[in-house]
Amino acid sequence: MGSEKRVKISVQNLNFYYGDFHALHDISMDMYENHVTALIGPSGCGKSTFLRCINRMNDLILGTRVEGKLLLDGKDLYDPKVDVVEVRRKVGMVFQKPNPFPKSIFENVAYGLRVNGVKDKKFIAHRVEESLKMAAIWDEVKDRLHSSALGLSGGQQQRLCIARALAMEPEVLLMDEPASALDPIATQKIEDLIFELKKRFTIVIVTHNMQQAARVSDYTAFFYMGRLVEVDTTDVIFTRPKEKQTEDYITGRFG
Repeated sequence: MGSEKRVKISVQNLNFYYGDFHALHDISMDMYENHVTALIGPSGCGKSTFLRCINRMNDLILGTRVEGKLLLDGKDLYDPKVDVVEVRRKVGMVFQKPNPFPKSIFENVAYGLRVNGVKDKKFIAHRVEESLKMAAIWDEVKDRLHSSALGLSGGQQQRLCIARALAMEPEVLLMDEPASALDPIATQKIEDLIFELKKRFTIVIVTHNMQQAARVSDYTAFFYMGRLVEVDTTDVIFTRPKEKQTEDYITGRFG
């Protein structure tokens, strides 16, 4: 790839506050199109907060505020003129615990389209099928699209939630520990899926699992106490990090 990398998300001097609590300190980093960036660090270090800044999910929490810039394709997502709904369409999100709606498998994936006013039944059916295929779950559910999504296994529910995010045709996919509630086989499926999805999307994943970060990501950012300690290619972070803190965390000496 070399010089063809294109910056998709550029974060510049980002500070984030929950009321008086200064949760993120002066974060600056770039994330590249069609690459996977993993955010690692001990619990409470700010990685999920940072992830939620990228699609403005933190806006939903009272008393939060953001300083600095967060650019998607060069446009500041926190510009007052920006439409938050549009931001969340472009930047899809998958949470730690699978959270399917108590509806059919089909309606789970169609949900976002319907909420956004899409009426064309053929188009919806096509998007649902396409999204389930992209999320590598179509073959498992195609004969029971109208059964409840709650009847699926945990791993299937998580892939369904990924399909639900993909149905909106996002450009960026945020994943907050998407496999932490899953068994090893389901986890493997999610990891294989991430590898496939990065051909079409830019992916940012929060993970507690060091091996997982090493397996799935191209870049790794290490957070500690609300600060970005170091970000580099995953290979460099895991084999020759520049900061002693990063090395201590990776080798299990703390956290």
